[in-house]
Amino acid sequence: MITRIVKLEFSEDKTQEFLDFFETIKHRVNEFPGCYGMKLYQDIDSPNIVMTYSHWQSQKELDNYRKSETFGDVWPTIKPWFKAKPEAWSVTAYFNGFEAKKPQ
Repeated sequence: MITRIVKLEFSEDKTQEFLDFFETIKHRVNEFPGCYGMKLYQDIDSPNIVMTYSHWQSQKELDNYRKSETFGDVWPTIKPWFKAKPEAWSVTAYFNGFEAKKPQ
């Protein structure tokens, strides 16, 4: 399994537009074959910065998503709203302390 982290920085006047758009597409991405789930984080101090955090079965499934109609609908819509070039990382877990500590 791999984890994909993507940092997106939007123009301040486009952040809410992105969040509204995200509500319309989040399930299409989250339920894409090979995706084990996705989260969207919003920076506390700079709310125009958001990060997607998703788990994928393998790089192959992530690549399939990036070539899909879903991605083809999402990326061209949000790309003009960026303030800075997106940054992305594909990582594997070296240590996961979350599994040992479940909130009460």
